[in-house]
Amino acid sequence: MARLRFATALLAPALFVQVTPAQVLTSQYDNARTGANVHEITLTPANVNSRQFGKVFALRVDGDVYAQPLYVPSLAIPGKGTHNVLFVATERDSVYAFDADGRQTDPLWHTSFLKSGVSAVPSSDVNCPFIQPDIGITSTPVVDAKTGTIYVLARTKESQGLLKGSVYAHRLHALAITTGAEKFGAPVEISAEGFDGLRENPRAALLLANDHIYVTWASSCDVGPFHGWLMAYDAHTLRRSALLNTSPKDGDSGIWQSDMGPAADDSGAVYVGTGNGIFDANSGGRDYGDSLLKLTLKDPTLTVRDHFTPSDHRRLAEDDLDLGSGGPTLIPPNFVAIGGKDGVLYLLDRNHLGGKHSAVTPGGGIYSAAAWWNGNLYVSSGDVLSALPLRNGEFSDAPLVKTPKFANPAGSASISANGMRNGIAWVVETKEWNGDDRHAILHAFDASNVTRELYNSEMNGARDRAGMTLRFSMPMVANGRVYVGAKGEVDVYGLLR
Repeated sequence: MARLRFATALLAPALFVQVTPAQVLTSQYDNARTGANVHEITLTPANVNSRQFGKVFALRVDGDVYAQPLYVPSLAIPGKGTHNVLFVATERDSVYAFDADGRQTDPLWHTSFLKSGVSAVPSSDVNCPFIQPDIGITSTPVVDAKTGTIYVLARTKESQGLLKGSVYAHRLHALAITTGAEKFGAPVEISAEGFDGLRENPRAALLLANDHIYVTWASSCDVGPFHGWLMAYDAHTLRRSALLNTSPKDGDSGIWQSDMGPAADDSGAVYVGTGNGIFDANSGGRDYGDSLLKLTLKDPTLTVRDHFTPSDHRRLAEDDLDLGSGGPTLIPPNFVAIGGKDGVLYLLDRNHLGGKHSAVTPGGGIYSAAAWWNGNLYVSSGDVLSALPLRNGEFSDAPLVKTPKFANPAGSASISANGMRNGIAWVVETKEWNGDDRHAILHAFDASNVTRELYNSEMNGARDRAGMTLRFSMPMVANGRVYVGAKGEVDVYGLLR
């Protein structure tokens, strides 16, 4: 095992204790994409079991829920009182605001981007069965609490009349979180030279950093032509500030990250992983296939400040073993973890991505972002969830601690904890890319010993069974509830009354 030493004090768990209200405004809880909610005071390893914990209600929506739900507490909704609000986006181009506690299951508001002549994109049009039957909102939106805005990227198919056929549009919307009404002159249509509205497919979550919204694209089933795109929009004017094409010469190099989000550090640098395509940036080119990129925004330019590209990048591209199938996770004070389809998890110095690094192979392909809590990385790979402790600033040489094997792959882990106590590792067992439809299974493990399963939703399936699963689903935990996106619904779990 390759190893990289850091000072133990630099990874002290105390750095991760934050005193902020329990809210979930972005994918994976924060811009570092730690996957950890450390403000959970209700759910503990002692009460998450099939006797005390289970499915408490479900919220029905008009399409599949790939985007992670978001949560804003104590929000005043005009004419409807104050609620803890859950925001849900669907593949039928809808955004819903629900009472997150189930006091009512009808939406507090509902905004649809469809109208006469405008539909979500049919999966048959993109020649890819991965998201079907509709492709609308896949990327997790992001909420700006300062302005009370939720930003949403939506795809539509729009009829131009019998003689002109249809066009495929991507639009960035900015909605008031209290009403669902458009703000800031939204929506704005995405366009760029070489940007193909049919072939480009956004999957990675939106990022709000430095008063800019970052949106990314990859493809549907690698059906070309397509490029990897990263675009930055001013959060207040929705003016596009900058864009980057990660593959201007050869194409491909999409940014998809198994639906997980780009990360951003306190300096404003943005981190994304690319998949497939060629890498020629070390020989004067501008194509960054199978790389982790560190970018900075200086209007009107997104600049690649640093990058990490595995030495076997040609093999990765030839065998479709995308590094970018995993999303980046930032670890204080200056490290980043990312893994890919070949099953290698890299630990890199953010100040010198191409320098000395550490790597470990937990087993199986990585289609997830690692979660970080209490000195451990939690990563789904293949059919297990592994807990990888960092000891003295390196991956431990001790045997990997893994969950029992799942029957199907699991999405990214989500950690709930009260500071450094009562940690629970949550994962959703999903399905293979070509597998039959099946029910999602929510699993909970003791985060201090992931070999110990606390609960799964099939222990009492008649009561707790989840809806039909979607790939890459990550459970979201907030205020004593666990929210799981599924086909046409969000299933909500909590303590039983």
